[in-house]
Amino acid sequence: MDVTTKINLIKEFAEEIITEEELKNLFETNSHPIAYDGFEPSGIPHIAQGVIRAINISKMTKIGIRFKMLVADWHAWANNKFGGDLDKIQLAGKFLIEIWRSTGMNLKNVEFIWSNNIIEDRDYWKKVMQIARNSTVKRVIRCGQIMGRAESDVTQSSQIFYPCMQTADIFHLNVDIAQLGMDQRKVNVLARELGNKLFGYKPVAVHHHMLMGLSQPPKTKKGVERTIELKMSKSKPETAIFMMDTEEQVELKIENAYCPIGIVEENPILEYCKYIIFDKFKRFKIEREKKFGGDIILNDYEDLVKSYKNKEIHPLDLKKSVSKYINLVLEPTRKHFEKNKKARELYKSVSSYTITR
Repeated sequence: MDVTTKINLIKEFAEEIITEEELKNLFETNSHPIAYDGFEPSGIPHIAQGVIRAINISKMTKIGIRFKMLVADWHAWANNKFGGDLDKIQLAGKFLIEIWRSTGMNLKNVEFIWSNNIIEDRDYWKKVMQIARNSTVKRVIRCGQIMGRAESDVTQSSQIFYPCMQTADIFHLNVDIAQLGMDQRKVNVLARELGNKLFGYKPVAVHHHMLMGLSQPPKTKKGVERTIELKMSKSKPETAIFMMDTEEQVELKIENAYCPIGIVEENPILEYCKYIIFDKFKRFKIEREKKFGGDIILNDYEDLVKSYKNKEIHPLDLKKSVSKYINLVLEPTRKHFEKNKKARELYKSVSSYTITR
């Protein structure tokens, strides 16, 4: 696969690449670069954490990238997830790995690494200290965004460690590509700024798009801050599809979702089509009664956008079809947790935990 094709495949999910020229040089000199993403175990994952993450990682491994998934259990502990109960956090991490297995994620070139193991390495903490010594407290607190927190919410001393640890993760794992969401860009930028000085190189940052929540978007922030504001959140369960949702729950949430007729911009239902349905299926069939024109077969997202803008597709018909396809996507996960005893016990335990922000 040539370099241009590789970059174009990454652009299918990347909202930002820092920088594209560096990524091009990396592919030209290294046929198997290392990329990583980290996840904080914190409960039942929503569809962006489960399905879309699997889609993105499979695309990267397809082009020869070796992927490291960091189970950030100590980071979640520092961030007070599950009330700071490390045992619960680690069980939730095992549950999330089981979720990805059920999605069909290509695990051939994916390695799961636990923070709990790398923190035993004295050299890791040396890197954390190097980063801390070269960062101001104000700068680290601004990075609180990566924990899903505003600067005013960073109140525990443990949360000061978090950005320094996440930056150290990149260099301790010898990462070439830091592939995380747009909400993580502040730490990736910090890593790029300090990388050459402290560790002799800086990683390419690939920031993937974050799926919108299903509610009507507020008209407030702009730019990256707005992208983060719109993202799907577990703290608003009625606006997110979760990996363990039933068919009925999926149908109800999508039925109630924001989807104005003829409007494409910031339309969460169309986002589901773009980032999930057209990635998982060769074509998208919207079922309609004959008196409204009959069924429509769409071969790509551009066809859908054109038809929807022209008001040839009604939101109710679109929602019904989206519900059907999303349930098809989630069905393998439902069956896996129904038939696999180990998976079922993990779900039973994690779903009983009290989630803390």
